[in-house]
Amino acid sequence: MSEAARNTAENVEFATFEANRATDQFRTFAEKGVEQSKEAFARIKQGTDGAQKAFEASFENARAVSSELSLKSIAAMRASTELTFSHLEALLGVKSISDFAELQTSYLRKQVELAVNQVKDVQTVSTRGAEDVAKPVKDIVERAWSDLKVA
Repeated sequence: MSEAARNTAENVEFATFEANRATDQFRTFAEKGVEQSKEAFARIKQGTDGAQKAFEASFENARAVSSELSLKSIAAMRASTELTFSHLEALLGVKSISDFAELQTSYLRKQVELAVNQVKDVQTVSTRGAEDVAKPVKDIVERAWSDLKVA
């Protein structure tokens, strides 16, 4: 080996490995990773808990709306049946064609009015129900979206 190479090799210093320092750095890194994982898990858990509650509320609202619509349908059928029976009773007392025509016209008018009112009731319940069912999920999505914008 030449003199220059020998001087260079003697003057070069190699970094020493400090096991304690490396262990401390690794521990700090690992602890920071665990802490970040815990925070992320807590946020995910909070989000899933909120979503679960929102879906439960939506399903409960859907059940309530379904029950109310069923009751409205039963009431509509009952009212229509009562109107039909009273019409049939009135038909038994008909004495002339003009009485029959007047009775039939009155019956049809009442049936149409009844049907229109029933449709309005069902539409009102359905509209309100759709809003009630969607509201909890909509709220949780909006909250999650705003959290994403902040982060």
